[in-house]
Amino acid sequence: MRHKIRRHVRKAKYIFYKETLVDFREHLWTFIGAFLGIGIIGFINSKYFTAYENLFMIGSFGASSVLIYGIINSPLAQPRNLIGGHVLCAIVGVTMHKLIPGEVWLSAALAVSLSIVVMQITKTLHPPGGATALIATTGTAKINALGYFYVLSPIFTGVMILFIVAVICNNATPHRRYPANKNWYKFWRGKHRNSKAL
Repeated sequence: MRHKIRRHVRKAKYIFYKETLVDFREHLWTFIGAFLGIGIIGFINSKYFTAYENLFMIGSFGASSVLIYGIINSPLAQPRNLIGGHVLCAIVGVTMHKLIPGEVWLSAALAVSLSIVVMQITKTLHPPGGATALIATTGTAKINALGYFYVLSPIFTGVMILFIVAVICNNATPHRRYPANKNWYKFWRGKHRNSKAL
């Protein structure tokens, strides 16, 4: 019995040790990617929008940054999920706001719940997409006034900025690979033999 307990304690110590190791390169590239992605969006916002209306700085972009810069191998962080999840959820959110403009609680609840189902059906599950849908229904009057333009900007343009930065930063060193698709990685590294590698 003691032998089993000691073995479990040793195993737990080893797992705890492995889980708490600090990989400075990983943290550095996570920081650089998130800083550049959000920084570029913030810079564009400060140059083209007023200081009082952060139209381009959507809260769900922060959550997306955690996934695409911090957990780059997660299925939820892949391009299909990142781009598709945000765009589809933005469409659902704007549609719910237009269909039920007077009842924010109802349009918000429907926007988030329908967004989750749409992402499940289309295999584009990206948790920050739920926030994108919610912002479409509960955002400021200026965001609500954008209507379906909200889908194009700030959502699509912002997500594409995050994605491009993720591809560059997450492939800057050989120990990181984004997207997780091996064919895309070979194409990015220039090892493909023909264009069908994508």
